[in-house]
Amino acid sequence: MARDELFRSDAWEAEAGGFRFNEPVAEVFDDMLYRSVPFYRQVIVMTARLLESVLLPGDRVYDLGCATGTTLLELNRQLAGLAGLKFVGLDNSPAMIAKAVRKAGQYANTDRLRFEEQDIIGAEIEGAGAVILNYTLQFLRPEIRPDTVRKIHSGLRPGGVLIMSEKVRASSPLLDERFVALHHDFKREQGYSELEIAKKREALENVLIPLSIARNRTMLEEAGFVDVETFFQWFNFVSFVAVKGNCSGG
Repeated sequence: MARDELFRSDAWEAEAGGFRFNEPVAEVFDDMLYRSVPFYRQVIVMTARLLESVLLPGDRVYDLGCATGTTLLELNRQLAGLAGLKFVGLDNSPAMIAKAVRKAGQYANTDRLRFEEQDIIGAEIEGAGAVILNYTLQFLRPEIRPDTVRKIHSGLRPGGVLIMSEKVRASSPLLDERFVALHHDFKREQGYSELEIAKKREALENVLIPLSIARNRTMLEEAGFVDVETFFQWFNFVSFVAVKGNCSGG
């Protein structure tokens, strides 16, 4: 796994327009996630446990904004005992999809996996037993997020679930500031320098726009999900599970 040192020098200054999911980012993205997102792998394990109880034979599991395929590859491994599943990873970054395909080639039993370069906003979701939306919605403009979530709801079969993880903003400005500081402490513990932390924060400014837990919950409920709960939280990182009702109206 290549180590993330993108923000270690002034080289990043040449990258105009803020954070981009390009080839240099794709090459170090796995390390970046593990060192930047607290309990990243544990959330995938928890997701697998949740999906074991809801997926049916023949279900499709979509990962929207799949990046380098880490989540789907791990779910494919952990859910190997569930027959007939199909895993579909979509991402609009050619570099990310190329990396996902390369990684899949190193794993066994990936014949039920496919990765496609596609913008998730225009993606067709059909027959989904589950949709994964981990740390992806936060990169979409807030005004287009509700339509995206409604489209996901429409593409799920009755009883299907959306698993959504997001960086969130605390409703209290004081606590939000403290949570951000604790996240920076976490990054320091993973070996990031003050310069790297500051540069990445600057690069993500106005690119990653977090909402509160309450606003995310309301968005999910207004899209039609009948049961919405958080199943994990670490300060300003939260994972939701949202269930589509079994009736045509829910």
